Amino acid sequence: MGNHGTSLRYERAIKVAAVPLSLIMCLLFMTPCPSGAEPETWDPARNYLQERAGEFIRVMVSSENAMSLGGTTLLVPDMLERFYRRRHYQPAWFGHDGSFPHTETMLDAIREVEKEGLSPDFYHHQSITMLRDELARELNMNPETMAELDVLLTDAYLMLGCHFSAGCIDPLTTESGWYVNRDDLDVSLYLEDALRENNIRESLVNLLPMQPSYYGLRQKLMELREITVRGGWPELWASRLLRRGADDPLIGDIRERLAVSGDLDDSGSEKRNLFDAGLEKAVRKFQKRHGLSPDGIVGRETLAAMNVTADRRMRQIEVNLERMRWTSRNLGHRYIIVNIADFTLDIIEHGASVMKMDVVVGKPFWHTPVFSGKMRYIIVNPSWNVPESIALEEVIPKVKHDPGYLEAQQIKIFKSWSDSAEEIDPETIDWTRIGDNHFPYAFRQMPGPLNPLGNIKFMLPNKYNVYLHDTPAKGLFSRNSRAFSHGCIRVRYPMSLAEYLLRDSQEWSRAKIQAAVDEGREQRINLPAPIDVHIVYLTAWVDNEGVLNFRNDVYGRDELLLKALKRSPLLVVTKEEGAPL
Repeated sequence: MGNHGTSLRYERAIKVAAVPLSLIMCLLFMTPCPSGAEPETWDPARNYLQERAGEFIRVMVSSENAMSLGGTTLLVPDMLERFYRRRHYQPAWFGHDGSFPHTETMLDAIREVEKEGLSPDFYHHQSITMLRDELARELNMNPETMAELDVLLTDAYLMLGCHFSAGCIDPLTTESGWYVNRDDLDVSLYLEDALRENNIRESLVNLLPMQPSYYGLRQKLMELREITVRGGWPELWASRLLRRGADDPLIGDIRERLAVSGDLDDSGSEKRNLFDAGLEKAVRKFQKRHGLSPDGIVGRETLAAMNVTADRRMRQIEVNLERMRWTSRNLGHRYIIVNIADFTLDIIEHGASVMKMDVVVGKPFWHTPVFSGKMRYIIVNPSWNVPESIALEEVIPKVKHDPGYLEAQQIKIFKSWSDSAEEIDPETIDWTRIGDNHFPYAFRQMPGPLNPLGNIKFMLPNKYNVYLHDTPAKGLFSRNSRAFSHGCIRVRYPMSLAEYLLRDSQEWSRAKIQAAVDEGREQRINLPAPIDVHIVYLTAWVDNEGVLNFRNDVYGRDELLLKALKRSPLLVVTKEEGAPL
């Protein structure tokens, strides 16, 4: 915090007269007033300190140079100024007895952010502690120091509240393709209530995500911290596959590794080097929760997953706790959630999964974006409007090589995307002139067995033109890693998903949906009730059974976010009350 001496540290300094020492001692330590001091003298002394501190606060938060306070950077200057302006710049944490009664509670809350995978250093922990100790030592109460402490306590609460309710890092600065709307809360109003109701810690906890999955992952983080303190788990080396029946010294280390992570109860094993049925079961459990083929064999991929250190897994959890804070704190009672990193779709009703299926997502160089939307209708036998990028990179080179390609693929050419647009005869086009700088056409593939959208398309209108759909390429669902699309999401069981979405419609049974598909005509079917769809990217989570799961970082995002989390938090810029975002 720099030098906290008796000299004032601000350009717009305010000269402050000393308060009588006897009254200050009364004020600080609640000792009996000295003989002759009348009770009415008490309030003027407290009011004097409060008014002088308020004048310093006005300077600190109103100055154009108020981004730094005694060497400490203020984190939410706009929100800070708005908070104190509403209070007419009077201290917020100043108690009726002249103390700062909520300081220790706030420091406890700051220390506990490690449970969320954050650092107390982000929230002025050291500076607040120094100022608290300084006020305890001073014989003559310094309104300037009181003002500093008040402002830093407020700044810490506001920043922590922003991070709990919306995340520490702006996802658009670290993870391209993440577009989930974050909650727009005025945390300063929460602080006013918290100070009035004396529930600082409770009000902050209430700003965290409400999903049980968040608290489950948080608990796993604390368990991994304990494992790390105890030395983690052993590193494994093997030159061959190990399976049931094998007898190898390495198997003892595998047992220890799986026992530490809770995958194996090794208490009853007599032959530590024997790969028995119990160890095979534990290996399958480990493989399943790491997204590997659960074959019970310790091969290259399984060994690599086992050799990720406990500390590294802990960092992976911290990254995903942050991602959970980015998403809405309340996803709703009924919704579809697609986890890109897990290649799965899950339908949730009142916190329970009612249907789950595999999906195919965007390639690593053609990411599926993260966003939330509302599904309102489906299309049976959809045509496919070929994106310009795909037309230029994939379709046109094939047309130039084979003039019959378009007809074979049932792709038609139009002047525009309008439903009434004129169709163009491909033989009238000079294909040598078509390229990045000249592409005046719209390509549309007709419904049918060759159409990559399959028989059903699930619409959630969005600016990324991403949706869920069927696919004729069913073989891709047999793979563990399923990042093969151009960004849209292919679902394994489209008919089951359509039946679920239309279950409240008396008109559309599964048989009637199938009849519409067999008819071959493109048709829109409105859902009886729209449903929210959340597309997320989580490489670590806890499932409904309380099992900790990890997945490979298929888009390479974890490391970028981890580095951002270890840096100082970004300044939070908030809008003025009533101003547009």
